[in-house]
Amino acid sequence: MASHTTPCMAALSYLLLLLSSFSQCQAQLSPTFYNKTCPNALNIIRTVVRQAVSTERRMAASLVRLHFHDCFVQGCDASILLDESSTIKSEKTSLPNLGSARGYDVIEAAKGELEKACPGIVSCADVLSVAARDAIAAVGGPSWTVKLGRRDSTMASRIIDLPSPFDNLDRLISSFASRGLNTRDMVALSGAHTLGQAQCFLFRDRIYGNGTDIDAGFANTRRRNCPKDTGNGNLAPLDLVTPNSFDNNYYKNLLQKKGLLQSDQILFSGGATDNIVSEYARSPQAFQADFASAMIKMSEIQPLTSQNGIIRKVCSALD
Repeated sequence: MASHTTPCMAALSYLLLLLSSFSQCQAQLSPTFYNKTCPNALNIIRTVVRQAVSTERRMAASLVRLHFHDCFVQGCDASILLDESSTIKSEKTSLPNLGSARGYDVIEAAKGELEKACPGIVSCADVLSVAARDAIAAVGGPSWTVKLGRRDSTMASRIIDLPSPFDNLDRLISSFASRGLNTRDMVALSGAHTLGQAQCFLFRDRIYGNGTDIDAGFANTRRRNCPKDTGNGNLAPLDLVTPNSFDNNYYKNLLQKKGLLQSDQILFSGGATDNIVSEYARSPQAFQADFASAMIKMSEIQPLTSQNGIIRKVCSALD
């Protein structure tokens, strides 16, 4: 019987081609992206991150925050790493990052080692995603598979709409939702505050406000290093129990009204997220599993792939 193509078959063939193209777009990020071009990439990044965290445990929190601040501004494209230049308005000097974002040197060190091993292959955006994962694992947190293949932005953005330490619950939920992260993701990612420190000016109003949502003894303790009128940059741990270990004490603190930032305590304040906080306080396993899942979702916000973006040789500059 002679073969011939009917209009229906042609339409079906075209539809299958479209679906194939769509799935290829979706699959551009892959855990095996560098297996042939830079097979030792993940080991190189892990070695640099472990060394940095063993030198200073606080660096784990800083690397996670750097990744978060990158992905929430025009996607996970390493734009936060670019220095000021004649063509770049650096994100480093924007208010949420100025004087507080850290870890740039760790990413640059990892990138430098990668350039020796496989020049021009591994993006700074991928280094940042992997470094955040390795930093969490280095302080007792979960690990997860990072899909790779991001490319680097050639521009930065001073339009920085990051969640604020002073946000109410609705604002936090909508801020994360606009990036494709649901309420559970938001509460899990907030658990990164089981690590790191905050500056006095970010929690001063809370500890001096005599609110009903803060433990009086906790407020008194925090006032010792955060005077009413001075010491804006003085630091306090976000988790007063185990500030250098990744665990679920952050949520236990919230149950006791000992969240340092307003945006922490608001997660357990009679609202829609109370039950999630209670669950994570009870089950470190649930928290760690959800945190890993949410970090994967966050690391895949609007990545540049394929012909979009570039591979920077130095993360802080375009050339």
